[in-house]
Amino acid sequence: MTGIEKHHSEKRFDMERKPIRQKPYLKLLTWILSFPEVWSHRLHINKKNMDGLKPPYLLLCTHMAFLDFKVTTAAVFPHRSSYVVAIDGFLKREWLLRNAGGICKRKFTNDIQLVRQIQHVLSKQKGILALYPEARYSLIGTTAVLPSSLGKMAKMLKVPVVVLNMHGNYLNSPCWNLAKRGNRIEADLTRLFTVEELAKTSVQGINERIAEAFAYDEYAWQKKNNIIINHPQRAEGLHKVLYKCPHCQTEFQMDSCGTTLSCGACGKKWEMTELGELKTIEKARDEKAFVTEFPHIPDWYTFEREAVRKEIEEETYGIQLQVVVDSLPNAKCFITVGEAVLHHSMEGFRLEGTFDGEYFLLEKPVLSMYSCHIEYAYFGKGDCLDLSTLTDTYYLFPKGSNFSVTKIALATEELFDFESRASLFRKEEAAR
Repeated sequence: MTGIEKHHSEKRFDMERKPIRQKPYLKLLTWILSFPEVWSHRLHINKKNMDGLKPPYLLLCTHMAFLDFKVTTAAVFPHRSSYVVAIDGFLKREWLLRNAGGICKRKFTNDIQLVRQIQHVLSKQKGILALYPEARYSLIGTTAVLPSSLGKMAKMLKVPVVVLNMHGNYLNSPCWNLAKRGNRIEADLTRLFTVEELAKTSVQGINERIAEAFAYDEYAWQKKNNIIINHPQRAEGLHKVLYKCPHCQTEFQMDSCGTTLSCGACGKKWEMTELGELKTIEKARDEKAFVTEFPHIPDWYTFEREAVRKEIEEETYGIQLQVVVDSLPNAKCFITVGEAVLHHSMEGFRLEGTFDGEYFLLEKPVLSMYSCHIEYAYFGKGDCLDLSTLTDTYYLFPKGSNFSVTKIALATEELFDFESRASLFRKEEAAR
């Protein structure tokens, strides 16, 4: 059986199955697995407006690392909760995740079924629904884009809204290098809205307060709290996120090793200090002074975003990559279906190929995705991004080295913003 034939024959993940209230013995297991680790990181939880609050409520959590789930377990203790988990989180452990209260989601799809599942947990099970609306680990230790639908959903659910803003989880194991650093962590657990406050607040007002409560900067937190991280490979992998040299403006020539970040095009090098800052240690071949463009690491990421935004505003953005395509129709295993061509342009994503003689086309218009999910060195196969429909998820592994999945993610967000503003302008013009 060919890859595409197996892909077609596999039964799809049952997204309509009702969520299971976490089994008592699994509740105990989550405590056993969670508390020793959060204690080892000296977790401290700062609670605000939480007095007397009991389930049901909606818990919105920042997302930085796998440690997040263990911190969440500690934060809601002694109560149990249900979690929205991406399809790959269920891989080869569907029974366990379902019985632990997991609800499956294919990332960055408009899924009305998920809302029904959330309503079931809150209204029927009277439980806590933990949602990670950033939908991927933070790439650079700052808040990712939040969906504008959050406020509307919160208002519709008519339960209190609580925010869990975690600190230090990203520093301990950033997505570009999962080796654990062992630093201390803390979290802010805040009741943001009562049911009555939700009823009186506009959707826009709810979104604004959620965004404010979600704001974080891991490197600023590290410096403020004097968190020393002396891990010998603390910068290794950082070039996956910082793919564009701020000195020579060259893309995809950055590299990293140990505590050092370097540009292969101009030769400039930076050291990542024990306080998470960058400083120039070797100037570029054409540079006379030791200038450090971005001591604060997230500022480099902002510089990259602004460069992508400029390409989009000038309508010059576009990529074409040969990719290996793996599908994940259910939680059993990945299926390699073949190679295809990925186009990302002002029109959105277009994945096109022929798998064992069968033509394949997947198109995702700009306004269908406000962001996209990416992974670095995913299961040892390389960097990838994934595109989902309501019944399938396709993991795309670009071939070669002249690309950055980080840039694709930034472009997805900037394209959505650009097209949203253009669409609003067209509507206003039509109404005049």
